[in-house]
Amino acid sequence: MRRTFLGTAYALFATAVVTAGMLPLRSHLSSATTALILVVPVVIGVVTGGVLAGTVSVGAGFLVYDFFFLRPYLTLWVGAPQNWVALGVYVAVMVPVSQVVARMNSAKAEARRQGREIRELFELSHLLVEDKSLEVLLSSVVTTLAEVFSADQVALLLSEEEKLEVVASAGEPLSDAQRRCVLPAAGELATLETRPFEREGLLVVALTATGRPVGLLVLSGMAAARHEREPLLLFANQIALAVERVQLREKALQARLAEEVAQLAKTLVTAVSHDLRAPLTSIKASSSTLVDTEFAIDPDTTRSLATLIDVQVDRLAELVQNLLDMSRIQAGVLQPRCSVASIADIVISAVDDLAPRGYDIRTEIEDDLPPVDADLVLISRVLANLLENAIRHGPKSEPITVCATLTKEHLIEVTVTDKGPGVSPQRRHEIFELFARRSDDAGAGLGLMIAKTFIEAHDQRIWVDDAPGGGARFCFTLPLATTLPEESTYAAHSHH
Repeated sequence: MRRTFLGTAYALFATAVVTAGMLPLRSHLSSATTALILVVPVVIGVVTGGVLAGTVSVGAGFLVYDFFFLRPYLTLWVGAPQNWVALGVYVAVMVPVSQVVARMNSAKAEARRQGREIRELFELSHLLVEDKSLEVLLSSVVTTLAEVFSADQVALLLSEEEKLEVVASAGEPLSDAQRRCVLPAAGELATLETRPFEREGLLVVALTATGRPVGLLVLSGMAAARHEREPLLLFANQIALAVERVQLREKALQARLAEEVAQLAKTLVTAVSHDLRAPLTSIKASSSTLVDTEFAIDPDTTRSLATLIDVQVDRLAELVQNLLDMSRIQAGVLQPRCSVASIADIVISAVDDLAPRGYDIRTEIEDDLPPVDADLVLISRVLANLLENAIRHGPKSEPITVCATLTKEHLIEVTVTDKGPGVSPQRRHEIFELFARRSDDAGAGLGLMIAKTFIEAHDQRIWVDDAPGGGARFCFTLPLATTLPEESTYAAHSHH
């Protein structure tokens, strides 16, 4: 109604303007020219207000034509017969013209609306094929449908545990009465019509994918009825396929996760059982030999068996410690408790713990290194794991070197260098993964992964590269302490 009123006002105003412009020239204008000029207000009325406004402008033009431009002027009396013909031709032409213009204007508006719908539905189609979570997908779907179909209510119901539940909505939510109205009776979801149908003013579309019911799409019926429903049915099928695809993808991810967890548990049991069995077998054999009084054992053999027991117990202690560290990581309770400490003290403490085992471990620490801000327990475990790795892979006749330097980035860089076979570039990322080890490695494949996790918990990095002269050099960084204690000592130690 508002559009018709404005269109009529514009048409009458245009008629007045055109009349005022032609009056001074009416003696020079023919009746045909005047009729053609009076087409302009009719077109304006139809374009802005529709057919009703155009009809009013035709009537106004008829009166103006008769009153101002047909003799006798300023009267509605039509004198000559040809004037009746002119008026009749004007009405006969203007009415079809107004209808044609109205249809063209309506077709243009419809084309614009369809173009907008096509763009929005194309965006919806693009959204349906994107790799998004189900929650994001459904929220975007109902929002787009509400905009496209100008619906006050849009709700998407999916089947969950044999029940239909509203999983996404746009606009005013469905009331309890509306939900009871649209929900099918138990067992009737599969028998719903595939084409849209109405219930209590709501348009309901059954969502089916590969012949299987997925859910329901509900829109306010009056809004959706103003548009063609074929696009809605088309996109309802696409929505059902997209929902099924996302649900199947999530189930596949869950199945793959369960499979990986099972494989991880199997690998863990295999690795731990192997690494426990070997040292326990050695300890049992050595201890049984020592306690058996039937064997005459010389002092050198006794010392050798006791040393073997000591080494194997150390291996068991290392494995148990790594398993405890793994349990902290898997439980998600790993939180560094940082404190200010001297890197020299940390390095020397880790080296001294391994000194009784008879390995040649040397330290090269720059003088006056600033203190670090780190968790002493975690960093000690990192150094212990790297040193154990170096001992395991490096020849016993060659020394292991631990260095600590200050980098240009104002970080402390610690390196552990051995003279072993080194690590190929292809395996430098793999060795930090869980259970990564060589076929001839006696370790459990946990130490380097734990070291990487502990370093990354400090927002630092750990890596491996080639050592000068052959071997592997494992490096990691630690942050400097932000505040210096009043009394701090820095140790530099060389163990030969």
